[in-house]
Amino acid sequence: MKAYTINKYGKKETLHLDDVPVPQVKDNDVLIEIHAAGLNLLDSKIKSGEFKLILPYRLPLVLGHDVAGVVTKVGKNVKKFKVGDEVYSRPADFQIGTFAEFIAIDEKDVAFKAKNLTMEEAASIPLVGLTAWQALVEKANLRKGQKVFIQAGSGGVGTIAIQLAKNLGATVATTASEKSFALLKELGADVLIDYKTQDFEDILKDYDAVLNSQDTKTLEKSIRILKPEGKAVSISGPPTPEFAEEAEVPWFVKIILRLISSRIRRKAKKQNVNYTFLFMRAEGEQLNKITELIEAGAIQPIIDKVFPFEQTNEALTYVESGRAKGKVVVKVK
Repeated sequence: MKAYTINKYGKKETLHLDDVPVPQVKDNDVLIEIHAAGLNLLDSKIKSGEFKLILPYRLPLVLGHDVAGVVTKVGKNVKKFKVGDEVYSRPADFQIGTFAEFIAIDEKDVAFKAKNLTMEEAASIPLVGLTAWQALVEKANLRKGQKVFIQAGSGGVGTIAIQLAKNLGATVATTASEKSFALLKELGADVLIDYKTQDFEDILKDYDAVLNSQDTKTLEKSIRILKPEGKAVSISGPPTPEFAEEAEVPWFVKIILRLISSRIRRKAKKQNVNYTFLFMRAEGEQLNKITELIEAGAIQPIIDKVFPFEQTNEALTYVESGRAKGKVVVKVK
């Protein structure tokens, strides 16, 4: 099959279109013929080697964390899916590889595709949908009547997180450029802050939760707008000792993560707020719940551009530019 691989880490590395074997199907796997794949900054960060201490992949590696397609084969233990089912997924770490024509994924990480979505729309959802769910539902325990600040509202995670937070009954503040305000209002954002001309710290206070996707300086400011016992969930770091334990990283990585997160953990403690780092995980059951919200019309995918499979490198460069509103997808079939 055709697949885009990386042979070494590096910011300037490009993906190589290679012929590679179709993945083997283990007893609990489904083999998916890929129709569309979503792109994420995570792909770029893995390509550059940013995560090699946490995710020590063997090279060459097929990148890609979002998939929508059709089941073509099932392992002997698979109960939920059959050949011909339309599905989507965020494959688990070390099972990634959606920039390809086929992928084998453990059935527990797969969900039926929402009936009201195209393959391209479905492929835009899994990673950002699960990130939003795990940040707002699991970590922040966001409830009706609470206030949440979601940074970078027009990005892939932001567009889904705003809709999920509104569905949970929260008041939502977000940052974006003014040209994105109309879209974000439509998605349900209540407080719109132009990051080019306004400082959110001057506008927001006594918030229950923050979803941080920016740098550490922005995270430190975000902690100051929380009420006592408020929750800051960061998807951009710094990783915490708790994460290091869960991820079972080597002892020296645990020491590094403890050191690089010590400042923000101290500041959070001083402000009497809770800080957690989220490295989202594959989770088919949660994706099923997101599917229900999509089919009910509570969440809609926001896609900036769809590239043909042959232009996967150009698609990843566009993601890296930071200009995308919502998600970028490649059409494989």
